[in-house]
Amino acid sequence: MTTRQLQDEIVRLKREKGVCILAHAYMDPDITEVADYVGDSFGLSQKAAEAKEQTVLMCGVRFMAETCKMLCPDKKVILSSPGAGCPMAAGLDREELEALKEGYPGYTVVAYINTTADLKRAVDVCVTSSSAVKIVRRIENDKILFVPDQNLGAYLKEQIPEKEIALYPGGCPTHYRITAKEIEAAKKAHPKAKLLMHPECSPKIQKYADYLGSTTGIMDYALNHDDEEYLIATENSIVKHLQLKCPEKRFFAASKDCVCHNMKLTTLTDVYHCVLGDGGEVIELDDETLREARRCIDEMLRFG
Repeated sequence: MTTRQLQDEIVRLKREKGVCILAHAYMDPDITEVADYVGDSFGLSQKAAEAKEQTVLMCGVRFMAETCKMLCPDKKVILSSPGAGCPMAAGLDREELEALKEGYPGYTVVAYINTTADLKRAVDVCVTSSSAVKIVRRIENDKILFVPDQNLGAYLKEQIPEKEIALYPGGCPTHYRITAKEIEAAKKAHPKAKLLMHPECSPKIQKYADYLGSTTGIMDYALNHDDEEYLIATENSIVKHLQLKCPEKRFFAASKDCVCHNMKLTTLTDVYHCVLGDGGEVIELDDETLREARRCIDEMLRFG
């Protein structure tokens, strides 16, 4: 069977069985082409909540499927590849956070969306990379404990110097692979290119960026600006997507090593077996976790 034939069969099956397919933007194009929605993790969960289908397939990693389940507790949520986790999310658990909080009395605990459902139970407010600055500014408390990404946290500290922001030393190993040496070499090779970067990258290289923002923000910038060349400093799937969307423009990876191996676990065949009914993992969260973890997301929505 060819890729196109397998894609056609997936589309037929998802319509027949009433499955909504969500694909994170880090998925390869053969998967995003069969998805109903493509985007950032929280945006996909919101789309799932709005969808008419009662079965949702998350092509991403575990914390994304858990967030989807929190927003769609009455729907069947399937994770496309059971082994697809997030090292940053796995780097801090709820018990560790509770112990950490004891050293920061009076601080509002803010967590990046890239965290487990269980950890979110101990969090006051959740944020995405695109909403973090706006929401932290709106929090009345001037003392913030931000977890788990110290790179996004460093960006927050730079943007909001009037607040005292304590950081947990976690981060995304995929974005950490991009080095200053690589950025300097890429800019030398493509001097006219605008550098678009995700704030999960190290502060050592954030200073080189022409634009710093979420995955969706990076793609929107490239699609809506007239520059002919772009360096992309985030997961390299975004280079592929932009090349397909704008073949008249030139897109280059800032680092050949910025690849999320957990995202790459999901294959088109995995998607096929999930919609067929004999693949993936059904995500189950108990009522207490659903209720307690949802609070910090509701606070995020309240802050806008």
